[in-house]
Formats: sequence, structure tokens, C-alpha cells
Amino acid sequence: MESNTASNEADASEAPTGANRPVSLSDEADLDAFVADADAALVEFYTDGCGICASMEPVIGNVARGAETDLAVGMVNPRDDPPLVERFDVRSVPLFVLFVDGEPVARRAEGFIPGDDLTAWVDEHAN
Repeated sequence: MESNTASNEADASEAPTGANRPVSLSDEADLDAFVADADAALVEFYTDGCGICASMEPVIGNVARGAETDLAVGMVNPRDDPPLVERFDVRSVPLFVLFVDGEPVARRAEGFIPGDDLTAWVDEHAN
């Protein structure tokens, strides 16, 4: 057991910071703090029970793990904090909003987006 723990700790320390998994954000304050702490952040607005949102989970996870830059990736359910719906004009989910230096610079709400397309979109708008 101890060798597995040491091995897991070593693996965790070798993982790139900010690029391992999407962070679950609980409300508007969490979202604001999250994007303020990142040079670039991709946030998925989703709802529970949304089939397309569920199918995007592994895609957004792969984007987070495969990001070559320090892209922070987060997920927020705007139904948990209704002011988010109005602030970001959420009309459908999944909605992806890309933030650079804490400001929203691009948004995309087209249903399922393949990982390569999502990564290319982020790269196009983050630079």
C-alpha cells in the first residue's frame, strides 16, 4: 500500500498544473475567482439531465488534460446560481465561454463539439 501511495504522489507532482481535470464551480463567486486566477480559462455551462452536456464531459476532460498551455477548465451549472443565466445570456447548454485575463472573449453553444474542434477554437481565440 505505501508504495502505491508514494507512486500516486509522484504521479500527481509530475502532472502539469492547471491542466489535469475540469474544476466544478458552484456559483458566480467561484466562477469569477476561477477565471481571475487563470491567464486563459474555458468554462462549460451545463445542466443536470442534459444528454449532450453529459457526452461533453469526457471531451472537456481531454481538453483539460491535453492543453499545451496553462488552460484552466471549469464547469458550472447556471441553474444553481440564476444570475449566471442572465449575466452570460445562457439560452442553451452546453455553452462554452472562453475567458482571457478574466474577461469573456468567445462563446460557443452548438451542442456536441468534438475535442479537436474545441481545442482549435480555444487556440484560435486565446492567442
